Amino acid sequence: MAFSVSSFDRSFNYGDGIFTTMQVKAGQIQLWPLHLARLQYSANKLGFSVIDWASLEAEVMAAITEDSQVIKVLISRGEGGRGYSCLDVTAPNIYISQAKLPNYTVWQQQGISLGIAELKLAIQPALAGIKHTSRLEQVLVKQQLAETEFDELLVFNQLGYACEASAANVFFYQQQQWYTPCLKQAGVAGVMRQHLMQQLAVKQVNWTLPQLANVESMFICNALMEIVPVQQFLLRSLDITPVFSLIKRQLC
Repeated sequence: MAFSVSSFDRSFNYGDGIFTTMQVKAGQIQLWPLHLARLQYSANKLGFSVIDWASLEAEVMAAITEDSQVIKVLISRGEGGRGYSCLDVTAPNIYISQAKLPNYTVWQQQGISLGIAELKLAIQPALAGIKHTSRLEQVLVKQQLAETEFDELLVFNQLGYACEASAANVFFYQQQQWYTPCLKQAGVAGVMRQHLMQQLAVKQVNWTLPQLANVESMFICNALMEIVPVQQFLLRSLDITPVFSLIKRQLC
């Protein structure tokens, strides 16, 4: 689906936008209510002007053209003149695009190796959790990842707490309890993360690297890859059995 972007669009100029990336399976968008709720929350938190959510939903559903694909919704605050001010900005611009769904089968079945990113996420509670379009930190993490032999990297924030992978959330398992990083300081609160937290007894934690030494099992997740076991963390083998137990329960 082709579209043009104005040179005055604020997402293009300042990263002043939000987005969500959704999986289409059997011709249906998976977890659509959670995707929509996150867009609505984020737009309200950032003070976007009124959006016709019913119209957006209709456009999203009309964008489905395959049984299996990716649909991305990006909402810019709108178009405005030069400068950061939000005064005189037009109504939000909505961009909907489609892509082929990546194949994560090997990762899902065999697990991945996880290293640690050198970059530390900035602390900004006002933006924490929101999937906004200012994603240069993640771009830099992906650059670092390309220079390693790992499949993914665990990213910490500037306080030294584990947050997420480059494009996924992370869960830890220890002594029959699942944990996931608290994202009140930095990081993206993923839709798959929220979906799993609604079904599992998960504790949110602020853990530093030494506190991960006793983690028995680990997985990363997002709306496209769903649940992917971590087979090795910093070359230490992990038990992937608890992760496969979740997958067998068909939580996704």
